[in-house]
Amino acid sequence: QVQLVESGGGLVQAGDSLRLSCAASGGPLTSATMAWFRQAPGKERDFVAAVQWAGNRKYYADSVKGRFTISKDGTENTVFLQMNSLKPGDTAVYICAQRPVGTNFYYRPGSYDYWGQGTQVTVSS
Repeated sequence: QVQLVESGGGLVQAGDSLRLSCAASGGPLTSATMAWFRQAPGKERDFVAAVQWAGNRKYYADSVKGRFTISKDGTENTVFLQMNSLKPGDTAVYICAQRPVGTNFYYRPGSYDYWGQGTQVTVSS
């Protein structure tokens, strides 16, 4: 069974950086797409970034382009989200997701089969 475990969240000030990690286990990643979503209280779950495991193609939400970088470590089956120039509007629970195959509609939460528990990121002004 696939398990996704996030880490790296915390409380930071505006302009600071954080690096989130998502460790995947229990299933092959050869054809998978790994993604980060975020959800603020009372709001919908929003797409942040995704990476195609095999081809390393990357996708970003417009709101984080130029500030966030998604990457992967194939030897550790881990996905990272480097977040720079953080803003109070980035405050949310950040959740890792995986779909075993394909990248169609990578921005839709419903396209993913597995989810982590999430890690809280709070950015103060």
